[in-house]
Amino acid sequence: MKKNLIRILGLAAICAISFASCDKTQSDDSANQQAENQNLRDSIRTTLAYQDSLFALINEISDGMNQIKYLEKVASTSAAVGGETPSQKDQMKADIQAIQEELKQRREKLATLESKLAKSNNLNQTLQKTIENLKKEIEEQEATITSLRAQLDQANRQIARLDVKVDSLNTTVSHVRQEKAAVEEENAAISREMNTCYYVIGTSKELKNHKIIEGGFLRKTKIMQGDFDQTYFTTSDKRRLHTINLHDKKAKILTNHPEDSYEITENADGTKILNITNPNRFWSRSNYLVVQVG
Repeated sequence: MKKNLIRILGLAAICAISFASCDKTQSDDSANQQAENQNLRDSIRTTLAYQDSLFALINEISDGMNQIKYLEKVASTSAAVGGETPSQKDQMKADIQAIQEELKQRREKLATLESKLAKSNNLNQTLQKTIENLKKEIEEQEATITSLRAQLDQANRQIARLDVKVDSLNTTVSHVRQEKAAVEEENAAISREMNTCYYVIGTSKELKNHKIIEGGFLRKTKIMQGDFDQTYFTTSDKRRLHTINLHDKKAKILTNHPEDSYEITENADGTKILNITNPNRFWSRSNYLVVQVG
C-alpha cells in the first residue's frame, strides 16, 4: 500500500507542476495570467506540503504496523512457551498503551490534513482517496491493538485464577503437611509408649520400702501387687536398652522374663551385668524389670 500511495502522490505533484510550467510559457505578457500562475504555484506548494505530510503519516503508520506485528509475535511466542513473566506483561501493556496513543495522534493529524484539503481544489480527489486509505489502515491497526489488549487482559484473568488455585493448593498442602506431622507425632508417641520399659535395681529392703515387693522369708514374694512406687523405676526404651550394670556381686531377676532372652555376666571387679540378647522376647511378658541385689 505504501508504494502505491507514494506513486499516486508523485504523479499528482508532477501533473500540477507541468500545468504551472505550461501556463507560464503561454502567458508571460499577461498580468492576469501571471497572477493565476502565482496562485497555481502557491497551490502546488500547498499540495506538495500536503504530500509531504501524507508521506510522513504513511511512514509513521508503516512503523506502527511493524510495532504491532512485533507485539503479535511476542504474544504468540509467549503463549506457546507457557506465558509471559510479570515484567514482560507489564512491558507489553505499556507498549500497547503507547501505540494506542500514537494511533490517536495520527488520526488527529489525518483529520487536520483532511480539513485543510477540503478548503483546496487542487488534487482534492487524489489526496482524499489517499487519506481515506490511511484512515482504514489506522482503523485496522486500532482493531489489532484492541485485540491484543483483550488477549492480555484475558491472560491476566487466567493468571489471577491460577494464582487463586495455587493459593488454594498451597493451603491444602499446608493442611496436609500439618495433618501428616500430627499423625507422625502421634505414631511416634504410640511407638515410644509401646517401647517404653521400666526397671529398678535395689536391695530387698529398698524394694519393700517402695512397695515393689511384699512378703519374703516364709511367705511367697509378691511383686508389684499393690500400690507400688512407680517413680522409683527408671524409664527406658526397649529398642536401646541392651546392657544394665547392676553394681553388685549378687543379683536376682524377680520379674518373669524368658531365660533365653538374656544373660548375666560379670565385670572385672565381679559386679554383675545384665545383657539383654533378645529385646522383643525379653519384654514380651512384662514391661517391668525388677532386679534384687545384695
